[in-house]
Amino acid sequence: MAPASGKELQHRTVLLQEAVDGLITRTDGVYIDGTFGRGGHSRAILQRLGEAGRLIAFDKDPLAIATAETIEDTRFSIVHDSFASMRDAASERGAGKVSGVLLDLGVSSPQVDDPERGFSFRAQGPLDMRMDPTRGESAAEWLARATVQEMTEVIRDYGEERFAFQIAKAIAARRAESDRLGPLDSTGELAEIVGHAVKTREKGKDPATRTFQAIRIHINQELAELQVVLESALSMLEQGGRLVVISFHSLEDRIVKRFIQAQSQTPAVDRRLPIRAVDLPSPPLRVVGRVFPSEAEVTGNPRARSAVMRIAERIAP
Repeated sequence: MAPASGKELQHRTVLLQEAVDGLITRTDGVYIDGTFGRGGHSRAILQRLGEAGRLIAFDKDPLAIATAETIEDTRFSIVHDSFASMRDAASERGAGKVSGVLLDLGVSSPQVDDPERGFSFRAQGPLDMRMDPTRGESAAEWLARATVQEMTEVIRDYGEERFAFQIAKAIAARRAESDRLGPLDSTGELAEIVGHAVKTREKGKDPATRTFQAIRIHINQELAELQVVLESALSMLEQGGRLVVISFHSLEDRIVKRFIQAQSQTPAVDRRLPIRAVDLPSPPLRVVGRVFPSEAEVTGNPRARSAVMRIAERIAP
């Protein structure tokens, strides 16, 4: 699917060097890039690896896969699938334990900027929102069948939108007019419906922002897949291996933060039992740190403003 402009849309990789610095602990290791995007992180990782190093990247977007296939490097391979399939896909490629897993969450700039993908409320386009437009149900298809309760729950829980019920009712009312008006299948019309339903404006934020985010997360099962991949990454990391996750909104970061915290705490035991501290099992992870984009990066790339990167290291087998 070509961009509407006919030109390749550009993507500026967020926290590029910081992510690679946090990820790579040995140049001969096997690494995973969970979201290839347009390859910024993958190319930087390959530059840091030695001849014996390997990189396996994942992406659901066919355009990202097409870009990845232009990389002529025998150390690199690309998988057209969700990063939730990481454990099985890596095993099929002979990678048991890995030295690092990088997850760059959310959507890429080319996806947002291409009206044909349906992610943005700022431009007229088909109401799609799928990371992989060749698979699964589109946003228009889901909105055509979802109940008011289902829409309310998605918009409230994934968009943290307090007018979720009013928005869901407005969508259902518009849907009832489909015989006369045709299906609700454009980003522009959905944004207009949401704009009328949201009664209070947030300064500097379009009223459709939260609803579009929520529907996109639901259509792509982003939070469910994040839970799966965090568990997979933990099981795949070798001792000393790193988990690096870049999040762009609070729902993602909350999941990552809680996972790392839970896995970096010593398991609770009954204090009445005669167990010495040295005999307690070690937690599987230790917290390495949290990194935010610099002021200079945010100035040059405003979309980096909400990014937060968390790094953890595997310390117990």
